[in-house]
This record gives sequence, C-alpha cells and structure tokens, in this order.
Amino acid sequence: MQPFMAIVLAGMVSRLGYQMARSPVLPRFAQDLGAAPELLGLIVAASTVTGIFIKLPAGALSDVLGKKRMMLLGCLFFALPPFLYPFVTGPYSLLLLRFLHGFATAIFSPVASAYVASLAEEGRGAKLGWFASATDIGATVGPLAGGLVLFATAGSYTATYLLVGALGVLPLLMVLRLPEREEEKPAGDTLSSRSRRFREGVAEVLSSPPILIASSLEAMMYVGYGAFLGFLPIYGKAEGLNDAQIALVLGVKLATATAVKPLTGGLSDRVGRKPVILAGLVLCAAVLPLLFRAAGFWPLMGLSLLLGLGVAAVTPCTTALVADLVKAGRMGSAMGVFGTIWDIGESAGPILAGFLIARMGYGSAFDLIALLMLGAAAVFALAVRDPAPPAGGPSA
Repeated sequence: MQPFMAIVLAGMVSRLGYQMARSPVLPRFAQDLGAAPELLGLIVAASTVTGIFIKLPAGALSDVLGKKRMMLLGCLFFALPPFLYPFVTGPYSLLLLRFLHGFATAIFSPVASAYVASLAEEGRGAKLGWFASATDIGATVGPLAGGLVLFATAGSYTATYLLVGALGVLPLLMVLRLPEREEEKPAGDTLSSRSRRFREGVAEVLSSPPILIASSLEAMMYVGYGAFLGFLPIYGKAEGLNDAQIALVLGVKLATATAVKPLTGGLSDRVGRKPVILAGLVLCAAVLPLLFRAAGFWPLMGLSLLLGLGVAAVTPCTTALVADLVKAGRMGSAMGVFGTIWDIGESAGPILAGFLIARMGYGSAFDLIALLMLGAAAVFALAVRDPAPPAGGPSA
C-alpha cells in the first residue's frame, strides 16, 4: 500500500475508534459513575485540553526523532487506553483516563498532517483535503457505531471499549508498515544536540507571524463552528425542530464539508491558498448570524450546507498554507503550533457563545462572533503573503 493511502486509512480508522469512545458512550458512562454535570463536562472536554498542551511538543519532537516514530507513539495511545475503561470505577479515574487517551490525537494528528504535507509540495492541498475528509468520515461513523454497539450489547460499556481498543490496534499496524523515509530518519547525534534542535524548531515557528496568523485564522473559524455545534441543538429545539431534524441539520454541514475538502484543497493548489481561505471564512461569517435567526427546518438545512462549504474552504487550505510557509525540517513544529491554536479556538467557541447568548441573545451573539471572524480575515489578508502555487498559477 502506498504511504499516502496508508496514512489516510490510519487517520480514518483511528478517528473512528476515538470518536466511538467519546460519543454517545462517554457521557452516559460518566453519568452512570455518578459524575455531576460540571464534572461530566470536564470529562468530555479532557481529551481536547490534552491537545492544547501536547500537540506543539509532539510536532516539534517529530522533527527531531522522526515522524514515523512519533506517529507510532500516538498509535499506542489509540490502542492501549481503551482496554483500561472496563476497570474504571469512579468519575475522577475516568477523568484521568480521558486525559491519558487524549494523548492519542494530540500526538498523532499534527504529526500525521506534517507527514502528509511533507510527501510532496505539488498537490499538497488536495492530499491534505483527502486526509481531512477521511478523518471526518471516521469522526462521523464513530458515534453512530458507538450507539449501535451500546444498543446491541444492552448498554455494555465494557464491550464497547474493548471494540474501541481493537480498532485502535489497526492504525498501529498500518503505521508500522510505513517505509522510513530518508529525510525522516533522525540524525545520529547527542541528546543535547537533539534538545537544541527541538528548542530551535519551536522558537523558529513561534516567532513566525505568518504561521501564527494563519493558525489563528483557523482557530477563529473554529470559534464560530464550535459555537454552532454547541448551541444549534438548543436553538433548533426552541424553534420546534425534533431530534431527527436537528441531527440532519448538523449532519448536512459535516457531509458537505467532508465531500468538498479535497476539491477546495485541490483548488488552492491551482489558484493559491489565500483566495480560497478568505472566501470560506467570509462565507462562514455571513452564514452564522443567519443560522441563528432562521426559522424552520429547510432554511436551517440550507444555511448549514453553506456553512459546510465555508468550513471546507478554510480547512484544509490553512493547513497547506502553514506547510508552504514553514522552512524545511520544521514541518512537525508548524503543525504542532497549528493544532494547538486550533484546539484553543474550538474549545473557546462554546464558552464565548454561552457568555454572549446569556447577555445578548442568539442573533447579536453570532453577529459579534462573525465580526471577530471578519477581523481575523482582514488581518490575514493584509499580513500573510501567499506562496506561489506549484503549478505557477496566480498568487494572492
């Protein structure tokens, strides 16, 4: 199997098992263990918090130790922690296990993105689009599989998490078979020199304004998207939608983004990253305030589809842009920074939206979030230069 196909399949299967462990199984498990609502929310968010702290060092270490080695380490966290869930007896031990399980995506995700981005400059956006779509498919199928397994096993958490563990072994086997690329083989130098290279890589990426701005733009898009995911079910219920209709509104956004990401990534290879990214972020900013003023199932479906198009245009093109901007040998560090800032934005979205909605209502709250997104777009447009597309097309 070609390395690109292997890493795409590993990304899909790993995300499937990981999301299967998270929804809808995890909240029910935590509740049955006696977790109060506040603790339950922390348990659900714990793995994302892990990513905020781990993605940057994991990405930077991959530049020093090799991407295959770091991906294998991430895959071990996909494979081993699920087998510990049957031994959990209280909510606090579940919280600690969720932090531990979070190392899986915190290590694997930025390093796998860096691996895909480093395969070739030509067609980088399209490749990252396929990789992103594959992980989206896994993230979509995972919760469905988790719910079906719970139903089929009469609510057996043990059976569900054992299956999650079995799925987690598969990406480990796939990554083991990846060839060790010459440029990915760590140099045979001393611990002190590797430590120096690690520090230099982190410092170099963190001191690059274009990389930080591009990453922050992605985070701002996810502030709005996280707020949408957190509050659309509540808003839809208040507008008279039933649970199935709410699920369809959420699903059409995800299905659209999954289908379109390879196309927008490929488009950015031809016309440049900035035009596609800016068009997508402006579309997201325009749609979000309308979504939370719309009434009825079909208007919400149409607007959710447009939001999916906007998200697909921003991601994976920002990932490809960050890869274009980074110097050779710093790809992992760049993806670590990118993933960390992304997680901060996604975590902040529901918190910010809840604060604003309580004081301003839905419409005004999402007006303000949209203005923040447009402000990020303006800074990005002025401050970040788009590297010339590989095919020699126009540059923004």
